[in-house]
This record gives sequence, C-alpha cells and structure tokens, in this order.
Amino acid sequence: MKVSLITVTYNSAKYLQNAIQSVYFQDYANIEYIVVDGGSSDETLSIIEKNSSCITKWISEKDSGMYDAINKGMKMATGDIIGILNSDDMLASKNVISKIVACFKEQEVDSIFGDLLYVDAEETSRIHRFWKGLPYKRSLFKTGWMPAHPTFYVRKDVVDQLGGYQQNYFSASDFEFMTRYLYKHRISSFYLPELIVKMRKGGMSNGSLKKRIRANRRDYLAMKENQVPFALVVSIIKPLRKLPQYLGFIYQGKEQEQTAALSPATA
Repeated sequence: MKVSLITVTYNSAKYLQNAIQSVYFQDYANIEYIVVDGGSSDETLSIIEKNSSCITKWISEKDSGMYDAINKGMKMATGDIIGILNSDDMLASKNVISKIVACFKEQEVDSIFGDLLYVDAEETSRIHRFWKGLPYKRSLFKTGWMPAHPTFYVRKDVVDQLGGYQQNYFSASDFEFMTRYLYKHRISSFYLPELIVKMRKGGMSNGSLKKRIRANRRDYLAMKENQVPFALVVSIIKPLRKLPQYLGFIYQGKEQEQTAALSPATA
C-alpha cells in the first residue's frame, strides 16, 4: 500500500528541513513524497534539491494559495492513501506511517485520523495544546467537532471521486473538505489513538483572534454548504470545544509547579 505525502512550500526554509527529515526517517518504505512549491525566493528550493533522495516528485511554480498547491499535489499523487504534512510540521514518530497503513488494512475504511500536538515554534519539546481525537461518529459534526486536519489520511480513489479543496473557503478549506467528505458524503472513518503530527503553534486560522473569528465565519458557511443542521449555532459552539484542551495543559502546568515547590531542593 503506497502512501502519498504532500508538503506545500512557499518561502518555507526556516522549518522545512525538520518536516523532510521526519519523512526520511519513517520505517515504512512505500512512501511517495511530493513537494509543491509556490515559487519561493528564499532557500526553500536549495533545501528541496539537497533532499532529493527523500523527495519523489516536486514542482515550483506560482499558485493561487496553499489549497491550490495541495490540489496540485493530489493530482500528482499515485499512492493508495493521501496525507498532508505542512512544511513547518513534523511526523510525530518514525513508525507513524506504518501505524496508519496497518489501520487502513485492519479497519477497511476510507479515512483515518489521530491525535495532534501544538508545540512551540522554536522549542518543539514545549507543548501548548494536545488535540485528542474521539472515536468516530458522523453525528459529532452537529456539535462542532472535527478531526485534526493534519492527521487526516484518505484513500486516493475517494479524493478522485469527491474532489479536492475548495479555495473560496480560504483558511476554513480544510474544515469544508472534511465536512464534505465525512458528513455530506458519509465516507467511512476510524480514529487511530496515536500521536500523528507535531504542529508548530500559529497558522492560517490560529495565529490571532482576528484570524480565528474570520475562520469561524467561514466554518459557518462550510457547514451551511454541506447541510450541517443549525450551522450558525454549531459554528459558535465549535471553538468552545477546544477549551478543555487548553485548560488541561494549564491545570497540568500548575500541578507541576506545586509539586516542584513542595519537593526538597537538591544540589
């Protein structure tokens, strides 16, 4: 079973090497790694060329944004399964693709998803938030739930049938994509309780409050387009579902501080 991994780049030199290395060190051999560059002017292309032994296919040309570039990568893909690895993210472990493939084979589903860590951009050992998945139920979309998009892997024949990302949703295009696939078209899915990706904090929809509000409006439009009931109410609930992820780490951090304060000093 071949896995096509797609990384989109545009002036991504700062963190790209980390993403590529996380693919290179996978213990699963049958990976088609595709890099789609938007015409970078920094050192991105030299990093791609330096890692040509790991990268199966790559192109560099102007595009109309990240999701246009992903769609190009999907058209280039020849694997049985397609996944996306952002240029500043990392696969969480060397055997994560092996686990994903095993899950597809065992569960015989159209898609799988797993867990995600938001980490500090520079100190990646510092965790900001843990996105813990849930056993898959289509009805969860009615409560504002969604899988962590960077952990979402789907069969290529399903993509060929249902199409790629709709760019008019901008930063909410990933949410529209999963809502269309999982809710509207009812493709099968399975939650793999494994850490799939470490994602650097900040991004198209999560970099600021203003970005999040704008993305939330687009989430509403995506729900409405794909017939999710009470889309306006659900779009309000959706960001609130993430609060336990933040609060869990705040509580954990305070607990660690209290433990350290009570512990005797050591030389």
